[in-house]
Amino acid sequence: TQGLSIYLVTGQEGKRFPNQMTMQKRTTANKMMMFLALLLQAIVVIDGFATIVPTTSFQRQHHRLDTPTTASTLSNSKNIRCISATAAFATKEEQLVLHSPCKINLFLRILRKRPDNFHDLASLFQTVKFGDTLELSLLDSAATKDEFTCNMEGVPTDDSNLVIRALKLMREKTGKTDVFFKANLIKCVPAQAGLGGGSGNAATAMHGANELMGCPATQEQLVEWSGELGSDITFFLSRGSAYCTGRGEIMTPVEPLPAGTKLYIVKPDIGLSTPQVFGALDYNALSTKDPEELLKRFLENGVDAGGHDAYVNDLEQPAFDCLPELKALKEELVNVEGFQHVMMSGSGTSIFCIGEPKDKEAFMKEFDEREGINVFPTEFINREEGVWFES
Repeated sequence: TQGLSIYLVTGQEGKRFPNQMTMQKRTTANKMMMFLALLLQAIVVIDGFATIVPTTSFQRQHHRLDTPTTASTLSNSKNIRCISATAAFATKEEQLVLHSPCKINLFLRILRKRPDNFHDLASLFQTVKFGDTLELSLLDSAATKDEFTCNMEGVPTDDSNLVIRALKLMREKTGKTDVFFKANLIKCVPAQAGLGGGSGNAATAMHGANELMGCPATQEQLVEWSGELGSDITFFLSRGSAYCTGRGEIMTPVEPLPAGTKLYIVKPDIGLSTPQVFGALDYNALSTKDPEELLKRFLENGVDAGGHDAYVNDLEQPAFDCLPELKALKEELVNVEGFQHVMMSGSGTSIFCIGEPKDKEAFMKEFDEREGINVFPTEFINREEGVWFES
């Protein structure tokens, strides 16, 4: 049975399925059990693997959570759709397909500028379902470097990419210097959004590499090592809700906020770099709210947090100063009936809206169809210890 892969498919063109999948390693016994259960309605492919073909450009219609995913390498028919992540697997080459979520900052306080020119901050981070997909597998023993590809134009695929840096770090820290990986990043999260897309990719790569290496590192070690790569990466190794301080790399896990909490992320095409936003920061205009008190309010009251004033982002005003149209966009969103709280995430330029619009169709027509704006309906997600995030 080695090399036997099973794909459950349907010819119903109109059926819709999630566009992000998670593939777990399966034993031969499990595969045979699935084969027996699905024999009458499965297509069996020997020594094959159905690669989900991503969009080659950042097009909003491919980023909806309910967009059908075409298994085009499984068949030439355009009618074939994968039914679920658990219905597709391969044994010829062990591969992990991992969800790489993004995040929002429910509050973000900038406390001070440090001598090293970084800033001390205090923030409540939360993972959301909207994200990317990382396909990761081991290369054969003759490999001398990692192989990395990405579907989105403009994403670097050289050693500067955080995925490659994360894989290199895992080799160095574990001492497995002769292990190399093939990585394919299916990118949906836009850059300069304040959503931590790249940081999430790096954390996902660390988790996946550790799995493929046989788990030589503990969770605590992954958390410790991740701070060497960047400020937000450590957070993505949490269960999904965490209070982060320092540069963002000091993570204190908190009781997860309710999974399934609905929100809409609105991202204008124009972006701002983090240095741009910090460069416009007026230290005399920073909030004076105690971040630990803000944290207490969220943990006691959930996303309601006891009122709008708990949603504080010290980087919002400097971003608005750099990009006045971003402020105008937020003001529009605040007036949408059904949204409970509206705030910019991180250093922008994404604005998240907690809740759901009363008239979803009218909202999507007004904002998602507007030139230069993308809207991503999503929700909070968390994970259990020992289990990675699922889309």
